[in-house]
Amino acid sequence: MTVAALGAPAESGPLLPDLRQAPVGCPGGTARDPGQCRDWDVCLVEDPLSANGNCLANGPAGAVRLRFTTSADNVGDGPLVIYARRSSSEEPTMRARQAFQSGVDRSIPASFEEAQHDLPATVYYEPAATHEHWHLLDFEHFMLRTPDGVTLTNDRKNGFCLGDRYATRDARELPARPQDLSSPEGELAVFLRENMCKRGDPLAVDVKQGISVGSGDDYDYEVDFQWLDLTHVPSGMYDVVNVVNADRSLVEKDYGNNVSSMAISLQWPGGAVTPPAVITAAPKVKLVRSCPGEERCAQR
Repeated sequence: MTVAALGAPAESGPLLPDLRQAPVGCPGGTARDPGQCRDWDVCLVEDPLSANGNCLANGPAGAVRLRFTTSADNVGDGPLVIYARRSSSEEPTMRARQAFQSGVDRSIPASFEEAQHDLPATVYYEPAATHEHWHLLDFEHFMLRTPDGVTLTNDRKNGFCLGDRYATRDARELPARPQDLSSPEGELAVFLRENMCKRGDPLAVDVKQGISVGSGDDYDYEVDFQWLDLTHVPSGMYDVVNVVNADRSLVEKDYGNNVSSMAISLQWPGGAVTPPAVITAAPKVKLVRSCPGEERCAQR
């Protein structure tokens, strides 16, 4: 099946997912005002190379990090389904393909071989103690930008194990959400609610992951690599930008809701414009506003 064919009407073509980037720094599925979300913090760490590390009460610190929760919803006509496979356990990564639910008989491909769309992203095994499962690369990215759109720092997030971690705030309003657990999408949802991407199985040769309609996947701000490095960022106003499916390699119904941002002000102690050579105290970071669905927020 070609990408062009994937644009067919839902009643005759595949039922496409629609990934929506949730508000930055909010827990998955929240219905609260995004400007009141507090799932983010500023963390001084001793080792700038650590994936996480305990936050220090004061310095000297090796790095300063802005940590925040990221979440992505599926509000489309069909589930996001990703199959990955490798020919042997000696290969370091797996090839990935996206599968689509049929709009004719509502069937869902059952294997990598039946999936219709090859993905450039690969799936690899994350050995860190807090993960130890298979991750899809390039699913979501975040960055710190100036108000005029210049990127100062990017994420170091390695990948995501996708599953149904929460119900979206509008799940009941989505007609395609799984309701009959004996249906193809219902059986998939049961699997995705407990999906851990073959945790503890580095020798696996295949893995399945995804997100059902009306569900989302979130990563808490205390998880490894859920941060942007502020160590060398001057005082000022900035956008924290989250983008899901940034390269549009995953086929979706709509790409217009794949980004969200929040505007922050950053001020180093003592009114300093630039960070000190030795960081003994964290900069003051204030949430100015949240802009769900928008790439620019600080310039407002």
